[in-house]
Amino acid sequence: MNTSGRPYNVNAMTQHRIGLIGGSGLYHIEGFTGQKWVKMKTPFGPASDAYLTGQLAGRDVVFLPRHARGHRILPSELNHRANIYGFKKLGVDWIISVSAVGSLQEKYRPCDIVLPDQFVDRTKRSSEHTYFGRGIVAHIAFADPICPELRQLLFASAKAEGVRVHNGGMYVNMEGPAFSTRAESLANHQSGYDVIGMTNLGEAKCAREAEIAYATLAMITDYDCWKAGEEHVTVEMIIANLNKNASQAKAIITRAIPQIPALPNWPCHSALQHAIMTDKKLWPARTRAQLRVILGKYL
Repeated sequence: MNTSGRPYNVNAMTQHRIGLIGGSGLYHIEGFTGQKWVKMKTPFGPASDAYLTGQLAGRDVVFLPRHARGHRILPSELNHRANIYGFKKLGVDWIISVSAVGSLQEKYRPCDIVLPDQFVDRTKRSSEHTYFGRGIVAHIAFADPICPELRQLLFASAKAEGVRVHNGGMYVNMEGPAFSTRAESLANHQSGYDVIGMTNLGEAKCAREAEIAYATLAMITDYDCWKAGEEHVTVEMIIANLNKNASQAKAIITRAIPQIPALPNWPCHSALQHAIMTDKKLWPARTRAQLRVILGKYL
């Protein structure tokens, strides 16, 4: 239901929406109209917060504050399955994720934007980054974890806005909540990884299983702690540089949204077509019911 308490008919809602995940500043984008907060129930528990629906740049959009309004959820506490499930239930077919990252290489300067195309998983929660199990086995292709079509749209939009942007890069997803030790940071730098963060891998995996095209606007806030002569990362540093980057992110998103196709016809939108191993006749009724939103067109 929505925040007014009146029933909200999910089946009647507009489909083919565009999702946004990020900090609270994103729902203050100029032109984001018709805003309505919507609470969603999921079989995987609560999402980070209610979802903010509305219209932006001529399209229906859905925004989710990743860490909840007021920043109350640790990266390791994020319920990626619930967050992405809620988007899917609301008819979202594309997600643009905005997040803070640390730079692991000299060329990525604070306040630059990187559009990662690869992940390195340093989390301990891989079992929580899939909808499958409980009697249904599926193995998605994840060689290219970011939707290339959506990433290219974001790159073109960033270039058009005159933003210093890097197209492609390896994102190391660490566990957190503490930042890296200097030894860890140096090891990541020497391994040739590009940026480090705590949130995006789980989102990307769940989005791929949900057949949602997903791409990240990674906003550089610091040099982590590998770089001699630079201050090591602090929360104050992150917030200051995030605020500087916020207007750039909003401009990129507003420019990119009208260029996203009206219909979901990219390869990511059929990621499950050849991924499900278990014969449909053997699917447990309870798991089938839980995954109805994810598996809808295959039921």
